[in-house]
Amino acid sequence: MSLISEDTDPSGSRAAARPAAATPQPNRVTFNRLELNRILNLYGRMVADGEWRDYAIDFLKDRAVFSVFRRASEMPIYRIEKDPRLARKQGMYSVISATGLILRRGHELERVLFVIDRKLSLV
Repeated sequence: MSLISEDTDPSGSRAAARPAAATPQPNRVTFNRLELNRILNLYGRMVADGEWRDYAIDFLKDRAVFSVFRRASEMPIYRIEKDPRLARKQGMYSVISATGLILRRGHELERVLFVIDRKLSLV
């Protein structure tokens, strides 16, 4: 049995002695597994088409943001945001362009992503 005192270096202790970092903090908004799966499926298709190259995920106190970049050094071309404060108003999901224009907002992520999810259509 080992006890960690205040004098020991916390980085030297084993990971099993620390609480799991995988659980989100209660004061952060995150995407759940299904939401993230849908977003990453769209991201994978767009990368395969050569349109997108990089992404970033930010979990903030008031919202979660998935930013999409054409190149890593640019500003994001799209931001997919989840803001629970708007859940009873316009909807908690939104797609925002690089200029800050809200392209679509709604209650269902699937319907909101249609604005950037161009599927092939037969003519």
